[in-house]
Amino acid sequence: MRRREFVAGSLTAPMVAGFALAVAPSRELLAQTITTDSDGLLAGAVTIAAAGLQMPAYRAQPAGKSGLPTVLVVSEIFGVHEYIQDVCRRFAKAGYLAIAPNLFARQGDPTTYQSAPEIISNVIAKVPDTQVMADLDACAAWAGANHGDAARLAITGFCWGGRIVWMYSAHHKNLKAAVAWYGRLSTSVNANTPKHPHDIAEQLHAPVLGLYGGKDEGIPLVNVEEMVTRLSFGSNASQASSIHVYPDAPHAFHADYRPSFRPAAAQDGWQRCIAWLRRHGV
Repeated sequence: MRRREFVAGSLTAPMVAGFALAVAPSRELLAQTITTDSDGLLAGAVTIAAAGLQMPAYRAQPAGKSGLPTVLVVSEIFGVHEYIQDVCRRFAKAGYLAIAPNLFARQGDPTTYQSAPEIISNVIAKVPDTQVMADLDACAAWAGANHGDAARLAITGFCWGGRIVWMYSAHHKNLKAAVAWYGRLSTSVNANTPKHPHDIAEQLHAPVLGLYGGKDEGIPLVNVEEMVTRLSFGSNASQASSIHVYPDAPHAFHADYRPSFRPAAAQDGWQRCIAWLRRHGV
């Protein structure tokens, strides 16, 4: 671990130098952020052909190795900024090929907006689930052709990405395992998001580990308890799924660059994440 140097501003390319502007950490918060080096890794930007788009993504993997278990890493609303890239490097250090796609590339660059409400209204609200599912499928195919093992595919994601993890687990029939970090389980529906995790809980193709905070003001515990009930009546993968709640943790407790970071819960969650993937063959 070492203190991360923060470079303010952004590049014109879809990838950002540093953190998203809306959540750029203070000097004090930088002291707690985790920096994972790229020694022994092949890490950096790649592009993935997805429905006519050369979709930007960040890839990290052990250098010189093939047939790697693969993890799709789905970002928060803030995009593939430094935190998500670091998570990919953490997976690579553990022996995985990790890919974080820019799933908002068609709608805009969330890293350049000054606030979360701006990101939601200008970018996130315009992103359809069908587009996200297809783009993740493209990432899975790319991984299988670029040193990954298509038979050992997993997905994890944070906040917005946590919801996507649940949805993708009901979409991809060959997915082996999934870990959803505080993903929203139920909210209003529209043309872009016609269903939510509560609606597909009984239809999972891969077992999901859900990691939630007991003091998450945006995801009431009653919603989490309802998800547990729905999973128990579902497919074999649904019934094999599990949800763990950290009673004193808020939303985004894994985000080490934010005030919500809770080191003990984040570390325990990471250990549970890796153990879950390995338990289910990834």
